[in-house]
Amino acid sequence: MNTRITKSTMLVALLGLSSQLFAQDTPTTTSSTGRFSPKEFRTWSVGVHGGLLTPRTIFGNSNHQFETPVEHIGYGGYIKKQILPQLGIQADFLAGKVEELRASNGAGGFIANTGYKTNIQWSGALSAVWNVANININNENAVIIPYLKAGAGYMSSGATTMPANTQDAGYYREGWFVPVGAGFKLGVAKGINVDLGYDVNFVKSAKFDGVNTGSNDRFAYAHAGLEFALGSKEKPQLQNYSSLANLRQQSAEESAELRRALSTAEQNAQRDREQYAKDLGDDDNDGVANKFDKCPGTASGTVVDGSGCPIKVQREVIKETRVITEEDRKVVKDAISNLEFDLGKSTIRSKSYATLNRVAGLLVEKNFSLKLAGHTDNTGGRELNLRLSKDRAESVKAYLVSQGANASRIEATGYGPDQPIATNKTAAGRQQNRRVEFTLY
Repeated sequence: MNTRITKSTMLVALLGLSSQLFAQDTPTTTSSTGRFSPKEFRTWSVGVHGGLLTPRTIFGNSNHQFETPVEHIGYGGYIKKQILPQLGIQADFLAGKVEELRASNGAGGFIANTGYKTNIQWSGALSAVWNVANININNENAVIIPYLKAGAGYMSSGATTMPANTQDAGYYREGWFVPVGAGFKLGVAKGINVDLGYDVNFVKSAKFDGVNTGSNDRFAYAHAGLEFALGSKEKPQLQNYSSLANLRQQSAEESAELRRALSTAEQNAQRDREQYAKDLGDDDNDGVANKFDKCPGTASGTVVDGSGCPIKVQREVIKETRVITEEDRKVVKDAISNLEFDLGKSTIRSKSYATLNRVAGLLVEKNFSLKLAGHTDNTGGRELNLRLSKDRAESVKAYLVSQGANASRIEATGYGPDQPIATNKTAAGRQQNRRVEFTLY
């Protein structure tokens, strides 16, 4: 009697340990805000099942000591906690009968009218369930999940024998057993799975069959049942979840977002190109780009200043053409050498005014024409560099016109990074490439 109380206490302690394990809400391998967080998935489930109990297993009968196994209906259920998509801990409960007939006579034959029938009053086991694969068509409901399981359990069973064993008749014995099994689950709805499995239970207690004194008895349980996920129906079941399928969905969403972003960027670039062409055009052909033209629509042939507005007091235009001398070229060369702009802008720095004033005086005095060609290095986008080089040439033109030069005799062009005179791989080379060339003619 004391032995039975002690073993019952051990079973209660085992089940208490499992409940403490199940009480952990967060998987130990992930954070509470991770992909497998219980805030996002259902990790608890319950199941019920029924099937056939038989001493005939894939490992053979109980040492082949009986010739004829008899199948009986078994039934049970389980409570499961999913730790990871692949791993769960399950508490199983099982009841039913195991029966065999015609005991071996020890000489290769069998004895008629002999056998046993064992009633499994109750059994409880704690098992680890490993999901081998997750074959699914979406993130929340798997199609097929094959699994393996193994664990340890404790049961109460009693056997009746033919012929009757009066010594053990009517007694229930408690003992350990080891359950192993395999099966697969079918996802039929969100949070509902059909469970098809096959378990083999290795009994470690003596006289499970009421006859043998050894502890090598075993029986199989082929069963079918239903599993129900617990918790909010809005959350998917962690067991059925596929991170690969979710990754594919996220990749598709990111690709769609990237395509939208690229489309928007191309539209913006096209808008900038159109605006650039509009700004640098010269609709009234007065020699001043639209962007700098403060008086658009001036009549053809009108002499304008650097802002594109007509000059009210016309200066006397010297018709005489003069030869360009070395001294004239030196004036232009000095202006080029001293020409500086604010970084990344078309604003001329004041230190350049003196030499530019000499160029303006030269243009007025000798009625020369001047071509201004702006250039940049290859740093930054080409469209931006084209715009910057044109703007800087236009700024020089506007300054010269403000000092009295004839706007119609000054041409401003921007070439961006397309005509380097040095390598762009060094700072010194890039500095040489950032320039405005002056050509007298």
